[in-house]
Amino acid sequence: MTVVVVGLDALDPDLVDPNAHPNLSLDAHRRIETISSSAGEPSTHELWPTIITGLTPDEHGLQLDDGVAWENPVLQVGSRVAEYTLPDGVQSRIGAWLLTNTEADAFRTPATYYAENDLETVFDDREALAIGVPNYVTDPDEEDREHQLRRRMGDLFERDPDATGGHRSSDPETFYEHCLEMTMIRLARTRRALRSGRYELVFGYTSGLDLVGHVTYDSPEMQATAYDEVDEFVGELRGDLEEGDELVLVSDHGLQDGVHTHEAMVASTDADLVDSIDSVLDVRAAIEALLENHDHRSRAREWDRSGNGDRDHVRSRLEDLGYM
Repeated sequence: MTVVVVGLDALDPDLVDPNAHPNLSLDAHRRIETISSSAGEPSTHELWPTIITGLTPDEHGLQLDDGVAWENPVLQVGSRVAEYTLPDGVQSRIGAWLLTNTEADAFRTPATYYAENDLETVFDDREALAIGVPNYVTDPDEEDREHQLRRRMGDLFERDPDATGGHRSSDPETFYEHCLEMTMIRLARTRRALRSGRYELVFGYTSGLDLVGHVTYDSPEMQATAYDEVDEFVGELRGDLEEGDELVLVSDHGLQDGVHTHEAMVASTDADLVDSIDSVLDVRAAIEALLENHDHRSRAREWDRSGNGDRDHVRSRLEDLGYM
């Protein structure tokens, strides 16, 4: 079996309708508790390390200061200036400017951080693949389309402490298209990993719903359309599941009216897993229990020594794609 976890940042339980979104609610779903940062609202930077470790932010050590990840090396100079010479409000504005106008990514803590700090994660000691999980970067030199789009949005997505939710966009419609492209690519990578049969755990993440939600506070129909589209994308992934595979969706918080809300959600094809999760602190243990209760048998294809591979499989895939 393979357990596929999809981290949908800001998937909000109040915005998921089981009738309209069967693939976001799956066989069972529920709202779960989350944790607020020092800035007063749940933080992506802190919560995905919590989800993969089962530890609170003060235990795993990846925390925000007034909404800014000052431990990022690119921001350390700004941190020293802001902390020792500037009022809190100005510090927030410097942090917003740095995150908008540099290529720094606040979510790029390397995976080695966890071993170096004696922190266990859901990925340890198993055949696992992490795709874009914030603050668990397995290859610092790797960058996919979501990373590229996030870093090059410019005024499509700017930090603005005076705007609703702290962000604004010069062109919400174009920004929406970028965000949905990001989501499609991350889910496609997750599908590919599942179909390879090489892993017992595939954990893919995308920030598309979060980003859309931050700029559609005056256009709720755009956020609703994003939920409809993401439901379809997840449905395609769900269609790739084979007997014994399980799909889990989890969020770090919700998002309404441009602002993070204090409830996250979980959904799964395994109802018992959903019942076992009350908060973001329970996700790691629930996934591990699911993995331990089932044997993983690799479905990876064996390629013959001539290099011809599984010709029937290749032909079948080409026919499915319309090339034959």
